[in-house]
Amino acid sequence: MWRSMLNPSAPHTEVKKHVQALLNRHSMLFGNYRWTEFDESFLDKHVESVSIVDLEEMITQPIDLRSCSVSIHIFTLNEDGPSMLSLEEDEELSAANHWLLPAAEFHGIWESLVYEDGVKTKLLDYVTTTIYFSDKNVDSNLISWNRVVLLHGPPGTGKTSLCKALAQKLSIRLSSRYSYGQFVEINSHSLFSKWFSESGKLVTKMFQKIQQLIDDKDALVFVLIDEVESLTAARSASQAGTEPSDAIRVVNSVLTQLDQIKRHSNVVILTTSNVTEKIDLAFVDRADIKQYIGPPSEKGIYNIYLSCLEELMKCQIVYPRQQLFTIYELETMGFAKSDVSEHSLILRNIALKSKGLSGRALRKLPFLAHALFVKTPTVTLERFLEAMSEAVDKQREEKSNLFNGV
Repeated sequence: MWRSMLNPSAPHTEVKKHVQALLNRHSMLFGNYRWTEFDESFLDKHVESVSIVDLEEMITQPIDLRSCSVSIHIFTLNEDGPSMLSLEEDEELSAANHWLLPAAEFHGIWESLVYEDGVKTKLLDYVTTTIYFSDKNVDSNLISWNRVVLLHGPPGTGKTSLCKALAQKLSIRLSSRYSYGQFVEINSHSLFSKWFSESGKLVTKMFQKIQQLIDDKDALVFVLIDEVESLTAARSASQAGTEPSDAIRVVNSVLTQLDQIKRHSNVVILTTSNVTEKIDLAFVDRADIKQYIGPPSEKGIYNIYLSCLEELMKCQIVYPRQQLFTIYELETMGFAKSDVSEHSLILRNIALKSKGLSGRALRKLPFLAHALFVKTPTVTLERFLEAMSEAVDKQREEKSNLFNGV
């Protein structure tokens, strides 16, 4: 799939024609690729970038794009940050954050998240089928689906980021069906800690605001409830008598509102949980997909580090630029050591000893390597790999000390 951010004054048909010509000129590729500089003036004038994306889970060898079915999606990123959905005149009572999609803030998140077993493709296929069944007027009394996705797993594995990236990706993919996307992020932990005393009234007001967004049938609306286990915590505490009975009314109000908005064809409810054993069964029953998001595997870690190093070489912090192989290329070489594979094999060893670190920690590690162990603005790849290895050792030591109470 191709992706471009363009000057809105350029007709989409013209942009598509020139992108297709670019594709024909550079058809043999391995994996994802991105152009920010072009060999013809029209693209230089009207297009910021063109990317080939979503190939990492589909291919294991070079492909000729001329023999593929390629979808071209043209879009302009919304530069505005999030606005607040407020329930009262008091701005401190913010129900949620609200973005118009595709948002500049979410750009690149999808590509930065590395999972195996086709997790991202599975989620895309789920929402696409949801929209398709709705468009075909499938009777939901006969075939049931709730438009609810639950991502669960340990903290730091990118669940919230994946929800944002999924909404961004689908707002682009379905742009011929919907004019734009809307993304509403509710922090359920904040919701249930602040608003018990107001019973379910404020919850109802919040969903009335969301309903106003859903009423625009030109918009595809995504509602994210982060830390959805807070629903269970509130209900359990209330039933145990440790919280006022008002708490259970708040939770029940949320579940009722979710049941009401799911009837609309242009809404998808995304939820995350760090503590799966605490998720309310009443909510779990509503989730069509319950996807575990775990810590990255060795291959995932290698791919994360590889993308970080490519970025640092592009920015000339790691300089001069040197070739690093993909994990697939190393596998095809039998991990044989040579002058050209040496740096890639060192990176693989760093990835091996990084197992157990969260995705969040892995993305932070190159920054820590430079901050703590590199004493110069620019650094060679060889020295930076040494610094990364030292940073991994330090991270593992700190993690061990933390859990051992040192």
